[in-house]
Amino acid sequence: MTEYTPLSDRYPPGVESVAIAVAAGVAGLLGSYAAVGFAPGFVVAPIESTLSRVMPGFLITFAITVLGDLGQQLNLLMAGTIVVVLYAQSVLVTISAGRALDNRLVPLLGGPAIVWAVTAVLTGQPITSLGAAVGAGVVVAVTDLSRSGERFVGQHDPKGRRRVVTAIGAALGASALGYAIGRDSQSFTGGDSAAGGSGGSESQGGSDNDRPRGDPAIYGNVEVPEFDVDNQLAAAEERTFSFGEMDPLVSEKFFNVSYSSVSPTPDAAEWSLTVTGEVEQQLSYDYADLREMDFEHRFISLRCVGESLNGHKMDNAVWSGVPIAPLIEDAQPNSECNCVMLRAADDYYEEFPLEALETGMLALGMNGEPLPRSHGAPVRALIPGHWGEINVKWLTEIEFLEREQDGYWEKKGWHGTGPVNTVAKIHATDRTEDGLLQVGGHTYAGTRGIDTVEVSVDGGDTWTEAELTERLPGATGAVADPPEFAQDAWRQWKYVYDPPDGTHDVVARATDGTGQRQPKDETGAYPSGPTGWVRKTIDPGSVQ
Repeated sequence: MTEYTPLSDRYPPGVESVAIAVAAGVAGLLGSYAAVGFAPGFVVAPIESTLSRVMPGFLITFAITVLGDLGQQLNLLMAGTIVVVLYAQSVLVTISAGRALDNRLVPLLGGPAIVWAVTAVLTGQPITSLGAAVGAGVVVAVTDLSRSGERFVGQHDPKGRRRVVTAIGAALGASALGYAIGRDSQSFTGGDSAAGGSGGSESQGGSDNDRPRGDPAIYGNVEVPEFDVDNQLAAAEERTFSFGEMDPLVSEKFFNVSYSSVSPTPDAAEWSLTVTGEVEQQLSYDYADLREMDFEHRFISLRCVGESLNGHKMDNAVWSGVPIAPLIEDAQPNSECNCVMLRAADDYYEEFPLEALETGMLALGMNGEPLPRSHGAPVRALIPGHWGEINVKWLTEIEFLEREQDGYWEKKGWHGTGPVNTVAKIHATDRTEDGLLQVGGHTYAGTRGIDTVEVSVDGGDTWTEAELTERLPGATGAVADPPEFAQDAWRQWKYVYDPPDGTHDVVARATDGTGQRQPKDETGAYPSGPTGWVRKTIDPGSVQ
């Protein structure tokens, strides 16, 4: 006859119960991922975002300047660890309560219930929070069933190790399934596969059926406009220097950095932009309002203030949208401070002078497609000539301020919201057909434009002017006085030479359209963006 197994034997105190609870916590985390993918409903998202807001400035600076993309990944890992601890504590409490009451239903039902409650409170999404509860519940249930019908004497379980292994196995199985389901949902919706670091735009969705272009989670309920940029894209392709590993003039993989790792997923049908603060007329626009306006299509480059001097967080695209100036005129700002705060759906905010905003645009499209999720869908701000951080994604509010305030990065000790620094990067080396070497890269100075790039192949002793790509064409569409050339776009440069014997240092420097040369002395990204001449050591024998 099978004897009754007391709950104290099913869930003995100590290390075994903790191991079971942790295994349930891991499974709960992946259960949440299975339910929503890498989206705001993922339980890690609100914790990771909170950590980004409250983390001291010196830690933020260390993460950006020393760790780079790894810093944000570690922040995400920390948030995930916090979630697992919260879930494990929830399950452990129910195990202890069940042992005290000698009632197996307490951990079986109570553990998943508390995990669900914790997730629902953190995410505000009670339905999708069931995924976390299911993940944790599977581990608790499998562990409990593994003890059914067994006989033990006293509190010491000679087969406790097997129960722990069972819990870990159940957690691994549930986690693997959750991860696979979550990844599959990301592929379907075109969501972020690795948000926060460098990466390309998401897939844009099909247009051969009734499903709209772009991410269905964002654009599924609205009519998406067409963006006529074929001529601009063709012009960029014709003017591109193509050799080595250099990106073309329209970036194939546009860098993507946000202060939190999980991108918002606003429904374009519900999205709105308010113009508030010190204005005569407060205004509100929805996606349909902007869609009906006349579009402009502009080449605009963005550069991350936190990148390394010769880093790859600088890219270019054709953006489609509406100018901000008419919205400012309609609102009639009356503040003497002439300063504006942009606010986003992910609680990000940045302040800058009104003068900069007057030449900006609200972007709805990127390279002829609806704005991707990770680049601020459905609408983002683009402020020409400024560091990437000021080009607020997932824009929801334009607030005219009574007095100056610090934006997010200023509160962390950075001063990078001003005009971007001039740079000429060295990103490509190649061998020509006649055996010479050619080097090249991209150069950018914001709205000041690039006049020349000079190259030295002897470490900076002598200089020769490099060849630049033809300037990209100016804005098209609803432009009152269209410029001949793009006002805020990078150029490529290249230089061909007969290399000396052995390794040598190639140095590049740019001069902007105002005649100001890229500073020689190198500084780090903090606090105002990297500067200095870019230097690269080249071994001719290693260049094919």
